[in-house]
This record gives sequence, structure tokens and C-alpha cells, in this order.
Amino acid sequence: MEKNKNIICEVNLKDTEQERINEVKSLSYLERLERLMILIEVSYTLKKVNRIPLRKAFSSFS
Repeated sequence: MEKNKNIICEVNLKDTEQERINEVKSLSYLERLERLMILIEVSYTLKKVNRIPLRKAFSSFS
């Protein structure tokens, strides 16, 4: 039963991946560049965000 679930999931992932590839191929150069810049901006923001250290977070529950 588990094996069947994995096969279905894998097929769905491959279909989704192919859809995304086709979508990106249909975009213009400028649209691709805009998406890349958004990814870079989000990545930079996540990297620079102030994170609460785990020890400090868990010590407040004690």
C-alpha cells in the first residue's frame, strides 16, 4: 500500500515539475529576471532576519 502512495506522489511531483518548467519557458526574459530578483530578495531577507536563539526560546518555557 505504501509503495503505491509513493508512486502516485512521485508521478504528481513529476507532473508539477514539468508544468513549472513549461511555465518558466513561456516567460519572457524580463519576467524571468523579475522572478529571480524576488527569490534573491526573499532569500536575503530570510538570511538577515533576527532569529531568537533556540536556547533562549526554550528557557522561557521552563
